[in-house]
Amino acid sequence: MNKIPDNLKYTESHEWVRIEENGTITIGITDHAQEELGDLVYVELPKIGQQLNLDEVVGVVESVKAAEDLYSPLAGEVIDFNAELEDAPELLNNDPYGSGWLFKLKLAENSHLENLLGADEYAKFIAKDK
Repeated sequence: MNKIPDNLKYTESHEWVRIEENGTITIGITDHAQEELGDLVYVELPKIGQQLNLDEVVGVVESVKAAEDLYSPLAGEVIDFNAELEDAPELLNNDPYGSGWLFKLKLAENSHLENLLGADEYAKFIAKDK
């Protein structure tokens, strides 16, 4: 059974969102997503300063068996990205909710936080998917 932390929000495209104390947003892919993909070998992330729109394709994660687009779950400006993933994409497999984070956003005014799923809603969504 996949671990689904209660303190995060989720999307149906399997990204997670953590609202930090300073108001920035950290984004990653869920444990379910990394498990479905298998061993990750490449990650392409958005760059600092890039303006992202809701549901925009912002990068790619590639595994030995598939490549999947990354979507921005919110609108905002990229203020950081996880450069460690360039040399160690396996961090996404080993620690998707910690050292495997993808990028950080400064939210746009109309950011769509209300559209995100809670942990229970996401668990029901992936259970239906099987």
